[in-house]
Amino acid sequence: MKNSQKVFVGNVNKEYPTVDRAEGVHLWDTDGKKYLDCAAGVAVANIGHGVREVLDAIYEQGKRVSYVYGATFTSEARERLAEQIIALAPRNMEKVFFCSGGSEALESVIKIARQYHLESGRPGKYKVISRWQSYHGNTLATLSIGGRPSWREKYDPYMFGMPHITPCNCYRCPHRLSPDSCGYACADELERVIKYEGADTVSAFVLEAITGTTAPAVAPPVGYMKRLREICDKHDVLFCVDEVITGLGRTGKNFAIDHFGVEPDLIAAAKGLGGGYVPIGAVIASRKVVEAFRKGSGNLMHSFTYAGNPVVCAGASAAIKYLTDHRLVEASAAKGEFFLALLREKLGDHPNVGDIRGKGLLIGLEYVRDKESRAPFPADRQIGGRIANHCFEKGLLVVFAVPGSADGILGDATQISPPFTIGEADMREAADILADAVRAVCA
Repeated sequence: MKNSQKVFVGNVNKEYPTVDRAEGVHLWDTDGKKYLDCAAGVAVANIGHGVREVLDAIYEQGKRVSYVYGATFTSEARERLAEQIIALAPRNMEKVFFCSGGSEALESVIKIARQYHLESGRPGKYKVISRWQSYHGNTLATLSIGGRPSWREKYDPYMFGMPHITPCNCYRCPHRLSPDSCGYACADELERVIKYEGADTVSAFVLEAITGTTAPAVAPPVGYMKRLREICDKHDVLFCVDEVITGLGRTGKNFAIDHFGVEPDLIAAAKGLGGGYVPIGAVIASRKVVEAFRKGSGNLMHSFTYAGNPVVCAGASAAIKYLTDHRLVEASAAKGEFFLALLREKLGDHPNVGDIRGKGLLIGLEYVRDKESRAPFPADRQIGGRIANHCFEKGLLVVFAVPGSADGILGDATQISPPFTIGEADMREAADILADAVRAVCA
């Protein structure tokens, strides 16, 4: 098949439909086909498409000044946005470093954590421990701490040798234990690895508080998170949370970590921070981290060309204002409960739907060959991809989870992550189309 499109992305043999316009929770392509966006792109367009207040803010800032280098000037937009983020973040957070997306945010977490230990007189600390089945970005450093084997394997010669531990997934407990009596054995694995690696070499531990995409909407018990925080404190390891998907209301709280009553040292945010209107990421740093820099060199040796761009910050600031003015975080929590109940009603008894889970409007469906054994489908069946394609043909956009949701290699899942402005009728329509897709593909 000859492809006349010149953008080098995705499947080079595929002709992609061209989007024409978007409004609210819907998009239209240039052929006039209408799509219900139950993906928010990839959990990005949290406040919906075409919000005039955000577009006006971008235009007004552009008229005044469109670019300055962040190490030369600050701007009113950048300062306002930082204050808005701190107001929503856990109480121990103090400053915000800006960048252009999620991968840059996680790369920045790695570097800030390293310099924190240098400033604190612990120069031997550089290793970052993370979890398998996680996703932390697409640069070489972030792929190195990520846990998607299928995304790492082609670039394995370039990977940094960073240690990983097993994830916490009570539906597929790696220790075959019950959450009521397990004692959080998967959390204790962190301490074991810290000791094996040498506590004086470990800089940070990074995790998704609630997992996105790879194993969508997997949430651990509260005690698991508290145990991890205790282990990090014991060994002078920074506790860092990847909230690129979950931050700014996706799980029905300002940040997913808020579900667990734990305060992290560093938070990475992106996606919903700009709402799909501007490319932006951020690292939110705790007072503990900032104080180490104050007492040390006073200089963060890290920046990007477009970090804190005034136009981008103005757009993100307006997106957050819209989010808070319209109480969309609370809407995410309430609508998520409705949507989750609806999907369980439609698909809970299906023999090939093993788990339907979620927090707020981050919902995951995991597919199994056998419900009792929870055995995944063979990879060549491509169940998740075929379900997503079936939905797409019917005008529903969902996120197809990268294969590996069961054990890192096998397993199929769908992520539902619509804009927080989605209505009840839209959710019912989406549930019907998804249920038809599951029945058609799994048959």
